[in-house]
Amino acid sequence: MTEPYSHASHPQIIKRLKRASGHLRHVIEMIEQGEPCNDIAQQMHAVEKAITNAKRVLIQDHIDHCLEAALPCRDGPPSDEEAEILESFKAITKYL
Repeated sequence: MTEPYSHASHPQIIKRLKRASGHLRHVIEMIEQGEPCNDIAQQMHAVEKAITNAKRVLIQDHIDHCLEAALPCRDGPPSDEEAEILESFKAITKYL
């Protein structure tokens, strides 16, 4: 069984998702109360961005820790080529 918060970023991600959850509840209330569609869409956009940012942090953390740990066992840091590949993975996550 994995331990909770196995990565340093997990508490930060949980905080972001809880905040997004609160915003989403507010969006539902706005719809139920008949608020203007423009206001609702703006709030939905904010929820979407919060979740996307949390996902990006999670994936980048995974690349930093899990993929680097999967490199062949050796003493010392990754080779220049391996480090470049890891950086490439991190850079592409901005398009998620």
